[in-house]
Amino acid sequence: MSEDKAASPEEMKRKFKEALDRKNAKSRDGESHLDGDSAVHATNAPQMKREFRRKSG
Repeated sequence: MSEDKAASPEEMKRKFKEALDRKNAKSRDGESHLDGDSAVHATNAPQMKREFRRKSG
């Protein structure tokens, strides 16, 4: 590689940081759900110990 085409380490770090910032900005566009409220509020099934039976036959 010649000197005019080789990028300095600082320039490479800057380019990668800019690309990472662009990537992170895209992922932050979604809904944040800061209230922490779940769609599931109660379960309908009673809590029972499961009974396993051996197959006959």
